[in-house]
Amino acid sequence: MKIAISQPTYLPWLGYFDLIDQADLFVLLDDVQFERRSWQQRNRIKTPIGLQWLTVPVMFHGRFSQFLKDVEIRDAEFSRIHLRAVEQNYRRSRFFDRYYADLGACLQCNAGALHADLNLRLLEWLTSAMGIRTRLVHSAGLQQTGRRTELLANICARVGADQYISPLGSAGYLLEEGNVMADRAIALAFQHYEHPEYAQLFPPFQAYASVLDLIFNEGERSLEILRSGRRHPFSTLQVSEQVQARRQAS
Repeated sequence: MKIAISQPTYLPWLGYFDLIDQADLFVLLDDVQFERRSWQQRNRIKTPIGLQWLTVPVMFHGRFSQFLKDVEIRDAEFSRIHLRAVEQNYRRSRFFDRYYADLGACLQCNAGALHADLNLRLLEWLTSAMGIRTRLVHSAGLQQTGRRTELLANICARVGADQYISPLGSAGYLLEEGNVMADRAIALAFQHYEHPEYAQLFPPFQAYASVLDLIFNEGERSLEILRSGRRHPFSTLQVSEQVQARRQAS
């Protein structure tokens, strides 16, 4: 059983969905600390003048140590603002009419609603729209403890996973603590993803926008295009060599 684990992200980029698509089970790591002004609460869409941020306003005053699962939305008006921005920049895209209403339904929520629920709702809709069948679960519901690699290994053991594929951003501590996965007989590999190009409004092409950019422009071809950027995962040895080469160059 192959598992991937990552913090929930608002309207993520293509690589996030590639990670979901590769796994049998995708765990949203929501019982870790919230990071303000991170991908957890914002992402970007394509506009005629470049990439534009869409940020979900959340409650953070006096809550600096809150977990992702506990973060509350501060102002429900954000949904109208975000929908308006999407409409202004994608109404001429081929598949705008197919997805816009569903996006609007997903974004509707009240002030005080949990941000984690919003992200899960959006991820479930987006994966379904593209035809990705991977099951999504919150890590909080698995009730595991530990830090960094230990927490990830405990989650893998809890769900019976024997393969773990990680985003490259976690390589540093996973390599340092590689014995934790090895002791649990969990095979470790790292995602290798190269952003594909596709039909996009407002040329030239810009990568790393929200996956909304892909589905509004390419519709039913979105999953095929998404998968075209996938390469064979990096082994721990390959990533270790890359890290070492960067250190020597600096």
